[in-house]
Amino acid sequence: MTELTPDQQIAFEAAAFRRLVNHLRERSDVQNIDLMNLAGFCRNCLSNWYREAAEAAGVPLDKETSREIVYGMPYDEWRDRHQKDATPEQKAAFEVNRPKE
Repeated sequence: MTELTPDQQIAFEAAAFRRLVNHLRERSDVQNIDLMNLAGFCRNCLSNWYREAAEAAGVPLDKETSREIVYGMPYDEWRDRHQKDATPEQKAAFEVNRPKE
């Protein structure tokens, strides 16, 4: 296995994160509930993780700002443009697959 420096690891992780975020922005047809049902996380989870990382580093970041970073626009705008009502099947799958608290 190739040994990475800490700076390389951070750079590669950041690049992978940016690519994931860009992919999710391009795939607005993929609904958050589908991501939750299939992968156990969604765009909102990514924005929460981003905000938590910022706060752990001492940088206050509000929920709306972290969501805009992930969605590429204000969340309410993204929701109005792209979010569809969840089907009964999606809701039922979410109840089965939702993360346990």
